[in-house]
Amino acid sequence: MTTKAKASVRHIVPDTWGCGLAVGHGAGLLAIALALSAAGSAHADTAPSEDQVRVTEQPATGQPGKTFTAVTLIAAPVAKLCGIVQDYPSYASYMPNTKSALPVGAGEGYVLVDMTLDLPLGQEKKYRLRLDADASGNQCKLSWKLIPRPDLKQSDTIADTTGYWLFRPAAGAAEKSVVEYHVYADPGPVPFGFGWIVDLMSKRSLPRTLEALRGRAAAM
Repeated sequence: MTTKAKASVRHIVPDTWGCGLAVGHGAGLLAIALALSAAGSAHADTAPSEDQVRVTEQPATGQPGKTFTAVTLIAAPVAKLCGIVQDYPSYASYMPNTKSALPVGAGEGYVLVDMTLDLPLGQEKKYRLRLDADASGNQCKLSWKLIPRPDLKQSDTIADTTGYWLFRPAAGAAEKSVVEYHVYADPGPVPFGFGWIVDLMSKRSLPRTLEALRGRAAAM
């Protein structure tokens, strides 16, 4: 970096929350840590809004995939939203990139669903999920995990995914729900030039998925 006037070296803290933070070189790591802590606290304290979907990448845990959490506020009660996300055959009509979601088995408290994703450039991924629903108190949680399918080639499926939907009433407004959508996704080996699949199955898909749910709830 060259300038006509002498300038001090500056460190730019990664813009994790959408705002650049700059500190002088002499401030050191302590100032950076304090800035990150303050920004993180402000982000965590921000109330969910109907106007946006807030997406946060979770710290790496040594697994090859990525983990993200999305939060928003939807103008629909918990029971309605919980019912919508458990209507698996309807996913293809409103969920992004979902070609089909077919229930293929069930047990006490869970359902097995075969998912098929229709991705750009002719890419298609198939996999089976076990989905467990838990409605307790005034909230509802639908969690999932991958169930291996030996009949699929590695290139036709994904390596792993887990996650959950969590719905709870908004403070002071029972007709609205705070929606949390948590996803870990590892698509497995990705062909050269197709790295975008990783983000499409996680970070990029989260806002679109929650907006799709919002639209579905409004239309019903």
